[in-house]
Amino acid sequence: MKRFKINYLLIGAVTVLLAVALWPSIPWFGKAENRIAAIQERGVLRVSTIESPLTYTLFQGKKIGLDYELAEQFAQYLGVKLEVTVRPNIQELFDDIDHGNADIIAAGLVYDTQRSQHYRAGPAYYSVSQQMVYRMGSARPKTLAGIKENQLVLSPGVTSLGALNKLKQQKYPDLSWRIDEHLSSTELMQQVVDGKIAFTIADSVAISTFQRVHPQLAVALDITDEQPVTWFSALDSDDSLSAALLDFYNQLNSDDTFARLEEKYLGHVGDFDYVDTRTFLKAVDAVLPELQPLFEKYATEIDWRLLAAISYQESHWDNQATSPTGVRGLMMLTKNTAQSLGVTDRLDPEQSIEGGSRYLRDMMTKVPDSVPKDEQIWFALTAYNMGYAHMLDARQLTAKQKGNPDSWADVKIRLPLLSQKQYYTKTTYGYARGHEAYAYVENIRKYYISLVGYLLEKEKQEAQEQKYAGAYPAVAPAELAIPRFGPFPLAPFSQDAVLEKNHLTLPSTLQPKRPQSQ
Repeated sequence: MKRFKINYLLIGAVTVLLAVALWPSIPWFGKAENRIAAIQERGVLRVSTIESPLTYTLFQGKKIGLDYELAEQFAQYLGVKLEVTVRPNIQELFDDIDHGNADIIAAGLVYDTQRSQHYRAGPAYYSVSQQMVYRMGSARPKTLAGIKENQLVLSPGVTSLGALNKLKQQKYPDLSWRIDEHLSSTELMQQVVDGKIAFTIADSVAISTFQRVHPQLAVALDITDEQPVTWFSALDSDDSLSAALLDFYNQLNSDDTFARLEEKYLGHVGDFDYVDTRTFLKAVDAVLPELQPLFEKYATEIDWRLLAAISYQESHWDNQATSPTGVRGLMMLTKNTAQSLGVTDRLDPEQSIEGGSRYLRDMMTKVPDSVPKDEQIWFALTAYNMGYAHMLDARQLTAKQKGNPDSWADVKIRLPLLSQKQYYTKTTYGYARGHEAYAYVENIRKYYISLVGYLLEKEKQEAQEQKYAGAYPAVAPAELAIPRFGPFPLAPFSQDAVLEKNHLTLPSTLQPKRPQSQ
């Protein structure tokens, strides 16, 4: 996945020109036949999407997702409420447009020629490639030659169908596949992991995020080049919605809102490390349950899962961890830091977690209020890792280079410069291992995403098991109108029958999160 290298000035100029060109045809508060006027008269913006961490999902009772946040802000821009409808697959999203049940499809869908012939595309906001995936450990195909329909299964409506048809005509005449009308791309990736099917195709961001929870999923080969991701609406002579979207996106770009959302949801996407992710998830099962109550108890300002991810990055949840520089314990506190926090035993799990959490809270209170609230934690973690003064240097360097010192996306790319002489000699506090601080924070974000996704899946699985168990309540033998045969009573119903801190140490190698975008 490659995020667009956005030239905000160019986009702003083009947007303004297009909006001005379309503006005369938009009686914003006039006639209801205008699509924008109809939405405002209704008081509701209807958006159809697919559930995934990147597009729309529920997390701790809160709705999140890049497409959801953009849609929510667009509804505010129009002065209306947002109504979200979740569909199981891409084809049903376009059915909503065809039947007039949605104003916009916002589900991380890629732009292609075929779709543009029948639907109106909005501004592009990132890009992805389509990739074929397989299960780690099975034979990896080097080409599409010999792939059969019983091996390659796709979700209905995916854009990769056009690319596959072209490849079949031009290069692989024996290539075949089948469409599963009932399963989404995410569900098909799960079937690949479970060994039920050999291959499926999904977009690169969806795959990257899925791998954080299911490291067995591996990329076999690319099916397409990078493709822009956009929203879709009905294609007709009414340009009012397009003009509104252009102006809306121009505002998001001009005030850095989109840059922050892009960093929030796509900033973690990077190289995938199978071994490290698998080791982490094993520790989640084997070690975390014992420590979880402590993380929950002392994570007063942040999600306990984020505090757990920080601790794993620090010590791999080894309460006896000790670095060559003398930092120790689950949160790898220095001796001086521990003393200042009143921690008497750094190897005691509760003291370490409580002290580390308190120290992190102190760092968060020092982060300037001008930094967006949801990004303050990354600045605080940078200070936690390499020192508050050096974090300030990174902000100052960002400002000198005409970046936004309050934007984590802008500041983080300057962190490695603090270890280069031509830059650190011009800072207030001098040399710092900024490249390690950068990797430190990025690793924590990836561990956090893996942990959240993994625990959510476990919760869903347990809920499903309880649902199945509830469907088969225990029945006393006397209530059964079935005689016993022999000395053994009827067996009870079985559900199974039916179905590595050193703040200056090199960070781990884990290198953006159930996206459904196609």
